Amino acid sequence: MEHLHQEPARRSAAQDGVTVKYGSKTARFIAAATTAVVAGALVSCSSGGSDVDENAGIEGETIRVTLANHVWTETIKELIPEFEEATGATVEISQLAEDQLSDQYNVKLNAGTDEIDVLMYRPLQENKLFASNGYLADMAELVEGDADWDWSDFQSGPASLTTYDEMVVGVPIITERTVLYYRKDLLEEAGVEVPTTLEELEAAAAAVHELHPDIAGYIGRTGKSAAVTQFSAFLFSSGGQWINDDGTSAIGSDEARSAYKFYGDLISEHTDATINPEMSWPEAFAVFQQGQAAFIADADSLYKNMTDPTQSTVSDQVGFAPFPAGDAGSKPYNVAAWALAMNETAANKDAAWQFIKWATSKEITLEMSTLGVMGARTSVWEDTDATADYPAELIEAIKTNGENGVGQDRPLVFQVAQAREMVGEPIVEAIAGGDVDAAVDSANESFDAFLLEDSE
Repeated sequence: MEHLHQEPARRSAAQDGVTVKYGSKTARFIAAATTAVVAGALVSCSSGGSDVDENAGIEGETIRVTLANHVWTETIKELIPEFEEATGATVEISQLAEDQLSDQYNVKLNAGTDEIDVLMYRPLQENKLFASNGYLADMAELVEGDADWDWSDFQSGPASLTTYDEMVVGVPIITERTVLYYRKDLLEEAGVEVPTTLEELEAAAAAVHELHPDIAGYIGRTGKSAAVTQFSAFLFSSGGQWINDDGTSAIGSDEARSAYKFYGDLISEHTDATINPEMSWPEAFAVFQQGQAAFIADADSLYKNMTDPTQSTVSDQVGFAPFPAGDAGSKPYNVAAWALAMNETAANKDAAWQFIKWATSKEITLEMSTLGVMGARTSVWEDTDATADYPAELIEAIKTNGENGVGQDRPLVFQVAQAREMVGEPIVEAIAGGDVDAAVDSANESFDAFLLEDSE
């Protein structure tokens, strides 16, 4: 039988490891292992600085900023000279690959360094850990006290993710949501409408597969840890959650059990192919890209992998829809993949805030949107200039998913990687057609014990 495992898709704007130091007016490269790849031409510097506060009072200050390799970073570097000219400050950037970034934070932030003023970090992985350890400064008064900059313009899901214990410890810069990708031609041939509920999604997947036995009705992530993020939309929409309000495991609930079983059946019951049990997004996307699946629900930030004809054989037939509603409604995740924070021990917090304020302004967020970097500001998604290059159907799905979205896609704990492994166990069992209830019972017990230890 054919295997649902193809060559991995390529993430658009993939960034390889590189370390860069950037100073006022000129870039000084102190090490470059590889050249960062940027999707599309960088926007002109001439339009990025309209929100710079020329009266910021930070002339002569040096702002030390640590950033990850990302298209967002490459664009900011092009715009920084304008910020420097307007404020009289100097910005020094240390740019690192993701793993190097985590290693540096673990060492320097734990040591109470004052060598980092602003840091780019991953709220889903690090918000709770960094905030509880006192690494991140509380910016609540700053973000709520500037009406023109407008904290209320940020979508609630990402904003809630960068909040901890009533403190605002980060400002979202890059977001993503679960979107339903589908094949327009296959739905038309099967005579089914775009699903608006999970029940309709299952029926549509079955109808397409019955008409085309060589095509999977639905494909999705199957790897134990990798599947957790996308499974979360099924969990939340079914009325389930990862953790109860009292801090105990919630994956043993009837709603969670139902979601595990539904996700497993959706993938395994509508295909004649042998399912690769270790698929993350590249492998699952490749199945869809090569015309072997009708539906997949995954991150909207990856959409260019589906619409690029050099990567996808079905690029002209890809449709986008909001995540279908379950018993609890449509509740996809809407999260901040990256955010900017201020180091609690920063040497100059005033200058650090001025940089964050500028870099997350409406104007800069719009710049990023034109490059396909999805920001958290509601106003930008309403701006036709910012969204001109996005498929119209995708824009509508993003707006709907943004309104309905939940600000997490995994358990928000200190040891995120371990938690994902535990709550992902029943997903694997469900796809394999095993005893889901037994797998849930085992995982629920393990996760409950983990949560007790993780909270200490």
